Amino acid sequence: KIFMNTLKYLQSNEFLLDVDLWRIFANLEELNKISRSFLKMFFETAKKHVSKTDSPMDFRPVLRMFFQGDLCQTHQIYCLNYTSAIVYLEKLRQREDFGIYLKQWCEQNEQCKRLHLPELLVAPLHRLTRYPLLLNNIWKRSTDETEKSFIQSLKEKVEKSIRDLEGKVKWLDNFQKFRQLQEVIIWPQVWDRDKRFFVPECLKQNLRESSSENILSSANRLLHHEGRLMLVESTRLLDVYLFLFEDFLLITKIKRNKKKYGGSDTSLIPVCPSLTPELQSFIREGGFCTVLDQPIPLDRLILKNVEPVQVSVFSLRNAFLIQHENRYQQCIAVFLLQAQTETAKKVWMSQIETAISNYIMQHETKKSTAFCFPVESSEI
Repeated sequence: KIFMNTLKYLQSNEFLLDVDLWRIFANLEELNKISRSFLKMFFETAKKHVSKTDSPMDFRPVLRMFFQGDLCQTHQIYCLNYTSAIVYLEKLRQREDFGIYLKQWCEQNEQCKRLHLPELLVAPLHRLTRYPLLLNNIWKRSTDETEKSFIQSLKEKVEKSIRDLEGKVKWLDNFQKFRQLQEVIIWPQVWDRDKRFFVPECLKQNLRESSSENILSSANRLLHHEGRLMLVESTRLLDVYLFLFEDFLLITKIKRNKKKYGGSDTSLIPVCPSLTPELQSFIREGGFCTVLDQPIPLDRLILKNVEPVQVSVFSLRNAFLIQHENRYQQCIAVFLLQAQTETAKKVWMSQIETAISNYIMQHETKKSTAFCFPVESSEI
C-alpha cells in the first residue's frame, strides 16, 4: 500500500501519469479489504470464545461467508495479473523517474523493511496457498462431525481453486512466452533465405500474406527445450539458438542488431520472466533470432551422434548431427551442431529423442483412436 498510495499521490500531482496502476497492482485494494474483513471476523470469533468460556468456538459462519464467497476469486484475479505485472514493472524500472519513485519515495520507508516491490507483490500468491493449511488446522481441532465435514468440503474447494489457478497461470505464462517469441523470432521471406528462388516484386505481396509467424500463435504449443549452440559451416562456426517445440525443431541465427526486421527497437520490448536468463539477457541487448531454415517436424528429424574421432581433423568437440528428411525419406538438410560441453550435448540429444518419441506416440494414439470401431452391443 505504501507503493500504491505513493504512486497515486505522485499522479495526483501530475507525475508518472503514463504509469498504469492496474497493470502493477491489479485489484490489490479489493483484496486488502476482503482479507482484512476475514481476519477481523476470524479473531472476533476467537475473542468471544475467550471472554465467554461457555460459548462454543464456531468458525463456520466466518468460513462460509468468505470461502464460499469472494475470497478465493479475488485472489485468483490478482494472481492471474502477477506475471504481466512483473514484466511491466521490469520495463518501468529502466526509467529514471520511476527509479526515483521506487528508491527514494518508497523503498527507504521503514515499513518496507528493505523489501523491493517485486518481493512484496508476490505475497498474495503465498497467502492463497496457506488457506488450506489454516482450514486443515481447524479441521484437526474440531470435535463436531458436522463441522469437520463442512470444513473438509471447504478445504477441497480451496485446493481445487488453487489447482485451477495453477492451470490458468501456466496457460497465461505460456501465452506470454509465445507472444514474446513472436516478437524476437524473425521469419525471412523464402527469396531472402535462399537466392535460388526468384519472385517478381508484383507477386511478393501475395506470398507475404501467408506469413510463417502464425506458427507460434497457438497458446497450446509447448516449448520443451532451448539454448545456444554452434553450427559448423564449411569455413566458420555460426552462433545459433535452437527452440525444441513439442512438434518441431527451429534453428535460428543470433543477431545483435538493435533494429529488428521491420524497423522496431527490440530493446524496448518488456522481457517475459519465464524465458531463459540467457534469452532474457540477449533480448535486453537488442538481439533477435532469424530463422535459418524451415522448421523440422519431429517425425522427419534424424538425430545422429558424432564421435570425437570422426571430427578430430576439424578440431570439433561435443558435436551431433541433425538430418531433415522429407515425406519421401530424402535428406533435404543437414546441420552439424557443437555444444559447449559433453554434458550439454547429452542433454540436447536426450531432449530431442524424448520429444520425438512423445510426438510419435501421440500421433499413433490419435491414428488408432480414429480407426477404432465402436464395440457391438450384446443386444444386437
